[in-house]
Amino acid sequence: MKDRSAMRLARLQQALAGGGTLPLGEAAQMCGVSEMTIRRDVAASDGAMILLGGRLVMANHYAPVYDLDQQQDSHALAKRRLCERAAGFIEDGDTLFIDCGTTLLPLAGLLGERRQLTVVTYALNVANAVSLIPDVRLVLLGGLYHTTSHSFGSDDMSAAIKRLGINRAFISAAGVHAERGVSCFHFHEVAPKQAAIACAEQRLLVVDESKIGQVRPAYFARLDDFDVVITDGDMALPPANGGPRIVAA
Repeated sequence: MKDRSAMRLARLQQALAGGGTLPLGEAAQMCGVSEMTIRRDVAASDGAMILLGGRLVMANHYAPVYDLDQQQDSHALAKRRLCERAAGFIEDGDTLFIDCGTTLLPLAGLLGERRQLTVVTYALNVANAVSLIPDVRLVLLGGLYHTTSHSFGSDDMSAAIKRLGINRAFISAAGVHAERGVSCFHFHEVAPKQAAIACAEQRLLVVDESKIGQVRPAYFARLDDFDVVITDGDMALPPANGGPRIVAA
């Protein structure tokens, strides 16, 4: 199955080698599969191609984009497993920082197993999910709303986070590289991520294998800024001398 996917991706990359775009339906017809299969191929690929408005393009021809709806379906089962492992670190009475994006969204559904939790977030999708859980106190950090990531940004968000007593910060990322650190797509996310990392008692990076080896525009941390990395990917890290503990999902 992986060999057939690789063959399809190679054929599509050849079709796009000269630039331009390829409609999703035409790509599916070219490869003799459904549009959903092409979507899955692209989602599981190394990021060389992306979907923009129903058309395939080579990523190096365009600035990086982030589609929250597409990311919601990407590696969904893996994200659920990652969050199940992450939930094992939570204790009754904790104050949790939960980052934006889709990787950590399943974590909200697991919080009902603990008592007297407080959740701090700047992500609207996380806040909506947490608001439905009885006995969990929610702190939503506001500011200018960014539709691309369903999150808020403001100049004073870092100060607001540092005023809170956060036991555990669960951080997501779009890129994790052994030498070039941890990064994301959106620059407004850098300040709240860094503030949570700076003040939390325990810092946990939660990433699926598609993020490993990637470098995105907005750098925000070194790998050794984290106490724990929860992943289903091969982290190929140098020997850790006080570095993060790697937890496999």
